[in-house]
Amino acid sequence: MPTKYSPQALATFAKYPDFEKAVDRESKQLLKKPTDTESLELYSLFKVGIDEDIKGEWGYPKGQPTFYSDIKGNRKWAAWNNQLKAGTTPEEARERYLALVETLKEKYGFDANKDPNATS
Repeated sequence: MPTKYSPQALATFAKYPDFEKAVDRESKQLLKKPTDTESLELYSLFKVGIDEDIKGEWGYPKGQPTFYSDIKGNRKWAAWNNQLKAGTTPEEARERYLALVETLKEKYGFDANKDPNATS
């Protein structure tokens, strides 16, 4: 099943087709799964790259897990927040995302014919 993206992501993809290709296809066509650290970096660069607002209503962080048991959600939010604290701009995030995908393609192998929506 294809990934559903936010309106913010779709607007960004319309302006930056190379970024869309890396996010929607190439990062999913690797022959091996990236490490958790690499996956967190991809996630955080994607979120900053689409310039999504991390703050929700009442100033609470958007997407920040409300339960301490959501370790994965906490790590994803923290990685995104750390990119913002470091001053990463959306432009820098998109460039770094593209570079990271290229590095991962070399490291793990890449199959352009692989269905990016396959679950295995």
